Amino acid sequence: MTELKRILLVEDSRNDVELILNALSENAIANEVVVVRDGEEALDYLLRRGMFRLRLEGNPIAILLDLKLPKIDGVEVLATLKSDSLLRMIPVIVLSSSQEEPDLIRCYELGTNAYVVKPIDFSQFVEVIKQVGLFWAVVNQPPPEIYSSAHSVS
Repeated sequence: MTELKRILLVEDSRNDVELILNALSENAIANEVVVVRDGEEALDYLLRRGMFRLRLEGNPIAILLDLKLPKIDGVEVLATLKSDSLLRMIPVIVLSSSQEEPDLIRCYELGTNAYVVKPIDFSQFVEVIKQVGLFWAVVNQPPPEIYSSAHSVS
């Protein structure tokens, strides 16, 4: 049996975090989900710096990324990830309430793998997260490079 890889959830809304975690667990997606609350924490996690400098090696199998984040917004996080040779291969799924065309275009220009608008309706939200989780954690075959060592600790 293969080891279940981590999913990184970058979301500042406690309600959305709870809904996402519940939707994933209720739908038998057993991957560990690491939750960070802002863009700075996301980059610290991925770059193994600050409070995450001693975290386990290896990159997440996917990143669920909100756009509207404190400190560093999701677009800047996405731009940083996709410009880094050790991180660019990690699939990034933008989960946003924004349906604005400029947001959508900018995210795809930067290399997002998917852009999912968060439904307002609870049951639709749960269904969307179920589908996203099943595809990116179970169905999708990620490139092996995402499991190589991330940035070394100084």
